[in-house]
Amino acid sequence: MIAEPNTANNLPSQKENAVHDETVPESAVQNGSCVRNGNLKTPREKRKVRQQCENIRRSSASSKRVSRLQNGQVVEAVTLFEVVSMGKQAMQSVVDDWVEAYKQDRNVALLDLINFFIQCSGCQGMVTAEMFQSLHKKDVIKKMTENFDEGNEDYPLIRAGPYWKKFKANFCEFIAVLVQQCQCSILYDSYLMDTIISLLTGLADSMVRAFRHTSTLAAMKLLTAVLTVRLNLDVNKHNAQRLYEVEKKRISGKRTNYRLDQLERKRKEYEHKLLEIQNMMTAIFKGTFLNRYRDVIPEIRATCIEEISGWIKTYPDAFLNDSYLKYIGWMLYDKQAEVRLKCLLGLQGIYSRKEFVSRMDLFTIRFKDRIVSMPLDKDHEVAVQAMKLLMLMSQNCEDVLSAEDCETLYQFVYTTHRPLAVAAGEFLYKRLLSHEGDEEVQPKGGGKFGSSTDQLKRLIRFFLDSKLHKHVAYLIDSLWDWAGKFLKDWECMTTLLLRNAEEDGEELSDAYQSALIEIILATVREAAEGHPPVGRGAAKKILSVKEKKIQLEDCTKITEHFIMVLPQLLAKYSTDAQKVANLLQIPQYYDLDVYSTGHLEKHLDALLREMKDIVAKHSDVSVLETSSRAYYVLCSEEIAIYSQVDHARSQLIDELMGHLNLLLDGFWQKEEGFCMDAGEISRMHSVLRRVAAFHNAHDLTKWNLYDKTLRLLVFEMEHGSLPVLIIVPALQCTYFSLLWQLAAVSENSPKETLFALGRELRHFSQICMHFLHHKDKDIKEKAFLILCDWLLILSHQDANNNEQAVGLLDYLPSTSLQEKLLLFIQEHVFMGEEEESKDLTEEEEREDESCKLDNLHKKRSLLAAYCKLIAYNVVEMTAAAEIYKYYVKTYNDFGDIIKETLSKTRHNNKIQSTKTLIICLQQLFQAYAESHESSSGLDFFSASFTNMKELARRFSLTFGWDQVKSRESVAMIHKEGIEFAFQGANGVHGKCLPPNLSFLLIISEFSNKLLKPDKRLVYAYLQRYAAEPLPCKGDEWQPLILYRNSLLANEDEESSVLGISGEWSPVGTSKTSSFKRKLSNGSLPETSQTEATRKAPGPQCASQLASAAGKSRKRLKSQEMHLQEHLPFLCPGGLRGRYCKDEIKTEEVSEEGQAEDTAEDVDVDVVGADQDS
Repeated sequence: MIAEPNTANNLPSQKENAVHDETVPESAVQNGSCVRNGNLKTPREKRKVRQQCENIRRSSASSKRVSRLQNGQVVEAVTLFEVVSMGKQAMQSVVDDWVEAYKQDRNVALLDLINFFIQCSGCQGMVTAEMFQSLHKKDVIKKMTENFDEGNEDYPLIRAGPYWKKFKANFCEFIAVLVQQCQCSILYDSYLMDTIISLLTGLADSMVRAFRHTSTLAAMKLLTAVLTVRLNLDVNKHNAQRLYEVEKKRISGKRTNYRLDQLERKRKEYEHKLLEIQNMMTAIFKGTFLNRYRDVIPEIRATCIEEISGWIKTYPDAFLNDSYLKYIGWMLYDKQAEVRLKCLLGLQGIYSRKEFVSRMDLFTIRFKDRIVSMPLDKDHEVAVQAMKLLMLMSQNCEDVLSAEDCETLYQFVYTTHRPLAVAAGEFLYKRLLSHEGDEEVQPKGGGKFGSSTDQLKRLIRFFLDSKLHKHVAYLIDSLWDWAGKFLKDWECMTTLLLRNAEEDGEELSDAYQSALIEIILATVREAAEGHPPVGRGAAKKILSVKEKKIQLEDCTKITEHFIMVLPQLLAKYSTDAQKVANLLQIPQYYDLDVYSTGHLEKHLDALLREMKDIVAKHSDVSVLETSSRAYYVLCSEEIAIYSQVDHARSQLIDELMGHLNLLLDGFWQKEEGFCMDAGEISRMHSVLRRVAAFHNAHDLTKWNLYDKTLRLLVFEMEHGSLPVLIIVPALQCTYFSLLWQLAAVSENSPKETLFALGRELRHFSQICMHFLHHKDKDIKEKAFLILCDWLLILSHQDANNNEQAVGLLDYLPSTSLQEKLLLFIQEHVFMGEEEESKDLTEEEEREDESCKLDNLHKKRSLLAAYCKLIAYNVVEMTAAAEIYKYYVKTYNDFGDIIKETLSKTRHNNKIQSTKTLIICLQQLFQAYAESHESSSGLDFFSASFTNMKELARRFSLTFGWDQVKSRESVAMIHKEGIEFAFQGANGVHGKCLPPNLSFLLIISEFSNKLLKPDKRLVYAYLQRYAAEPLPCKGDEWQPLILYRNSLLANEDEESSVLGISGEWSPVGTSKTSSFKRKLSNGSLPETSQTEATRKAPGPQCASQLASAAGKSRKRLKSQEMHLQEHLPFLCPGGLRGRYCKDEIKTEEVSEEGQAEDTAEDVDVDVVGADQDS
């Protein structure tokens, strides 16, 4: 049975040097050790080893080493490590040379092999003959550990680049070939393998990561190679057994002959070798795998899992059981994605073979739930491979996945990560949509589309049952690689839509028809565009030549089919707004030249007639905008059908404008025109919406629409009695008319025309500002959106390279307008959100979810429109401070918009963007402090203060990992924050408690973004305001203490800031004066000559600064030497020269100091460290 893994620690214990349950059998260490060799008995033998070990590496007769070119000279590779690392010679010959040397003198050759493993670990030490014969293996490994270059954490197996990747492959190949070449001779001499296994087992228990990693990889590859030998021996033994039985039957009744005795000896020899091999495998598995599969280093754990998966597939008779499978199952819970991935890949190879599945029932039952949950893994590749594994389990294991499991996995077709969605699409297609009996069992009335019809109905049923997701484009994209054939069967789809119940006996329901039309549109878009939908994939992929050819063929197929069918579909579903809006999007994917080349103009006439009828029947915005877009696509001047479509468009616009003129004439002729009945209002609203939809995509200037709609808006401003249904489309029509006039400005436009247009632009801006205060919410929101877009266009228009036009038409919002826009956002986006959360009635709580989403969408549109003004410098960047205040509070609804705004402003101006952040935090702090004036003090644990700290933390995360890139911005935050914190402090050094001191707790969230040199600079700047040790009575000065601690983190010489009593620990005056001298932002404080002498930095302080500079960050010497260029506001001109000189001096660290730093900073993995599972 497989044990249940501990919920607190899913992996077995990670303590690598703990006492192991399994021990290495004696067979693994008997007959000599790799380092204590009992076979060297005589002094003569010992002298021989010492002499030959120095010459064997240079002996061309015993080992034919390759040569390499270095500095123009041929250098001979004299060690196995050099030969394997260069890889210029066939591994077969390298191993043959070593085997030949082993046969001549096994001690010397084995010493060469031992040093090979030592060197492959990156160790510079060498095992000499004297060490080999006199020291125990533990002492030898200890000696090698002492010789290890601790300052270099790098070693061959983890080095980057193609050369070292090839080295790893050569290393593994060498071990495999070595075992292969030794299997007929020295493999069973009870000396070679025992020595190697003992060596690798000892190195695998080392505290040095390089030794453990290298020896574990070698041991795992050694076991894999030995396993191959085991399989060959099994075959040979089986053949010998069969020959023995045949020979025994042939001489039945006779005396035993020589042939039978020979076969019997051969069979026993194979049995003896198998026993030896089994001992070797047991020794490696128990001595290395059982300890290292739970190593703290994920690469080692991944290596173990990868190899045991291979053993199970290679030799299932011995390894395909729960005793070995449990290790893979346990490591499915590993914290590192690399290890989980190796487990899944290994299980894929096992579950892909049906003959293995029947022997894995217990494992499947035990770990199925874990595997089913892994498509939710945070690592994308792990999630993808988990879905592929579940696909194999579904195919080869009967009823292993329940209906609930499958329903959960089906929903991954809607995920934004495309590889996972495609894997889920395969699962959905093979499990639900594609049935083997589709061709045999034809649906009634299916005809030639029987199979595709059945699949389409199952797909539609799945889509309709997916209540949580309605993104059909994502569903189609997930299935495209697997179900592309039937998804491109548009003839079958349109046949189902055109099917008549009276004639054909079966018709789709209304829900099925709507879903099928959405599927048709999604498949047409996928085939024509050739890239995933928006939100799935960072950018459009580059199509190959073959993919482009398929795309062109699909476009032609789409055009030829829908040119004839689309008018029929529009005629049948002309009354359904949703269906018509989707169908009218198909023409944009046409190859329009087919109309003329195929002589299909009659079908174009039919399409235009249907589109005209649809515009007349519908007033829905989506239908009208889609119709306008379809006319725009068909009315391209480059194609032959332009005149035909333009004539139809002009007729439609003439009819609409004629109807509008009649209604307007009747409206203005009335003495009290504002008294309109409901019918007139509805008709005018319908006509204006149609005109506005077409004016968005088509230039209607020649119909003089601007004067008509502008008169309506002026009438509303003067009398305020127009219905809302008329104001909104009239505002849109006026806006579109001005845009078309603005787009028509050219180099030859007369000056009078430009002056008149400029007046109209400003007039329209005033109209929009007026409607911002309208009583109706829809009008206010529409006016705000139009005004934001209008300001953005006017501030960035180029007027077709006409500089005079740019000067006359340029318009930037005034300060009062900027304030109004900001106030509008606060009231309608953020304040409205708070009111809704506080004053919800029972009726509002029962409001439909779609209405809430629509309301949120409107708010996001308003906020995005305003943030664009900030990002493109139309309004002052500091206005963003009011937006940033709501970043944490409204993160789920508006976090992406605010974060993108922050990114854009930082790209435009880093310094100004940083000032905006600090202004935001200062304003929040001031508001919080004012609300707590009456209380005794600020509560650092209150929700408001915690939210401020969280906001600062979120701001700090936006600076990313590149501290050098953001160092100037982060330093400015600290400088401005320190100055703000000590505002209002009395005394020379602020000995009285500053009112804003608690602000230091907020800016401490940015301390981890400072480089170590910058931390010292900021600390020195802080000393200008709190230079003397201050008595800390109570918690008033706690923010200053905590802030100083955040700046002094990782500084050994200043790590102890607080005493046991909680007061300031005495800070050396030499240190503080040195820091002050470097970071003064003006003139130094006036001090007497005696005090200056007392504060002068002494030799001890200089050495400490030098040590600190050496330990801070060696790779940033150049930045530290030129820090005055990066942080000018922290290092003024008068002191920059002195500061740079001092900083350069601090870099001249003595070799002794560097050695001490190297020994201190090296990251040595402690084998006994625990790892949380």
